[in-house]
Amino acid sequence: MKMTKQEYGEYVKKKSPNSNMIANVLRAFVSGGIICAIGEGILHMYTGFGLGTDEAATATSITLVFLGAVLTGIGIYDRLAKFAGAGTLVPITGFANSIVSPALEFKSEGYITGTSAKMFVIAGPVLVFGISASVIYGILLAIIK
Repeated sequence: MKMTKQEYGEYVKKKSPNSNMIANVLRAFVSGGIICAIGEGILHMYTGFGLGTDEAATATSITLVFLGAVLTGIGIYDRLAKFAGAGTLVPITGFANSIVSPALEFKSEGYITGTSAKMFVIAGPVLVFGISASVIYGILLAIIK
C-alpha cells in the first residue's frame, strides 16, 4: 500500500485517539503540585530536625530521588505517570524514573551490558546538555566580567 505524506497524515489523525487537553493539563498541574508539596513537606521535616537550609535542601533532593526510584522499581510511578502525564516528568522524581526505568528494562541483558550500560539512555542526553550549557554559560560569564 503506497501512501503520500498527506494521506498518511490523515490516516494517523483518524486512528489516533483524541485527548482532552484541558483535563491532561489539569492532571499534570495538580499531580506535579502534589509532588512539589510533598517535597516541601520533606524539606520542612528536615529543617525541623535541625538541618540548615542548604543541608535540608540536599537531603530533600536525595529523598525525592530515592522515593522516585523505589516507586519506579515497584511499578507505582509508571501507573502514576499514565494518569498524571507531564506532572511526573518535571519534578526531580521524574529524573529518578528516567534512570531506573531503562535499568529495569534491560536487566535481562546482564548487569554490565544491560543495567549499567542502558541506565542513562534517557537521562544521559539531558545531563550532557545541562552540564555543557552550564560550562558554556560559565565561560561566557567569565569573559563578560
